[in-house]
Order: sequence, then C-alpha cells, then structure tokens
Amino acid sequence: MVKRTTAIKIRKVHRYLGLFLGLQFILWTASGLYFSWTNLDEIHGDHFKNIEYEPKAFSGLVGLQELEVPKEISAINLKDIAGKPYYWINETHLVDARNGKLKKGISEEEALAMAERQMAPHLKVKNIEIINETDKHHEYRERKLPAYVITYDSPENIKAYVSVADGSFQTVRHRNWRWFDFLWMTHTMDYEGRDNFNTTLLRAFSLLGLITVLSGFILWVTSSPTMRKLISRK
Repeated sequence: MVKRTTAIKIRKVHRYLGLFLGLQFILWTASGLYFSWTNLDEIHGDHFKNIEYEPKAFSGLVGLQELEVPKEISAINLKDIAGKPYYWINETHLVDARNGKLKKGISEEEALAMAERQMAPHLKVKNIEIINETDKHHEYRERKLPAYVITYDSPENIKAYVSVADGSFQTVRHRNWRWFDFLWMTHTMDYEGRDNFNTTLLRAFSLLGLITVLSGFILWVTSSPTMRKLISRK
C-alpha cells in the first residue's frame, strides 16, 4: 500500500505538471482540431487558382548552340512567361528562346501576367511589390528570392508570389493558411522554422506530458477505494 506522504507527493507532482503543461496541452488539442477539420487543398489555396491553366506550346525556337550562356548546359527547361518562350538554364540563366539572348529577371507586367494565368479570374489585383529577403517566420520563407508579391482585393488577404529570376509562379498565401501556419508552429513547438520535430523543447514537453499522464494513473490507483481494497486483500 502506498503511504499517505507518497500519495500526497504524487498528487502535487500531477497538479503542478498539469498547471505547467496545461497551456501547451490546450494548444496541441486546438491545433489538432483545426487540422482535422480543415481541407488541405483549401489551405494550399487551390480554390483561388485557375485549375484550367495549361502552359503554351511554342515553335521556332533557337538551338542550344545559339544561346548566350557563359557555362556548359547541365539542365534546361522551357518556360512560358507572359506568352513568350524562355529557356531556364542551369537554374541560373533565363534566355529568350527565340533570339538566344540573356534576360535579367522579369518585369512587373510579366509577373502580373503570370499571376493572372495561375489565379482565379474573379480576383482583382490590389498591389504589387518586390521582396528581396525574408526571415524564418515569413509566409514566403525558404523560396526563391527576389520575388514579386501580388496582393488581391479580398477579405482573405490573398497574396501570390512570383519569382523574379525565372518567372515561376511560386505559391499562394491567404488568411486560413496563416492560421494553419501559426497553429502548426504551436503544434511542433518549433518557434524558429515551424517544421523541426526534433527540438529540445518539444522533446521535453512530450516527456513531461507522459509523466503527467502516468502520475494521473498512479494517483487514481492510490486514491481509489476499490483499488485500495484489492491491494489490501492481496
């Protein structure tokens, strides 16, 4: 039979651990509920995109030997930028596929044209700007920079991102995605980059959470009249 003093200590451990971990438990539960009740396609902003978009096919392109490229070619991709063909070479050089000349990034007009093709036609552009750097908490983190940020006139605060270097449509961000991102941060407890499941903080809280649950079971065993009777009979 567990001594009374031991039972009191277990009760205190359980109580204070509950108080210490309670807020994080609420965040884990709330974020889990949000994840389970949301559609990931909507979080990705698919309902704001033009699902009928298809890249244009081109003819009359110059050969590789005619390109103004300072290096040997190891990778090449044909891109449709505002209705004109371009080669994206070695992930660094944008070249006009009809005259072979280098192009240093795309213009605002070309970025708007790219976004217009990718986004739903009912959306109206409110503003466009360029960003050159982001931090670990930015909604456009770990993607190609610099990039054009195209903001739409919408209560969801929709933003589309287009790479300056190669004109590629990068991603869509909106209100629900930002809520998802914030709750994902609280769920993983990675308050720097969001996606690291091996942080010391998460490991510590997970271990303490396990101790809290186990102490609750022990507390139930030590305080239950039925369990006391069973233990005393043995």
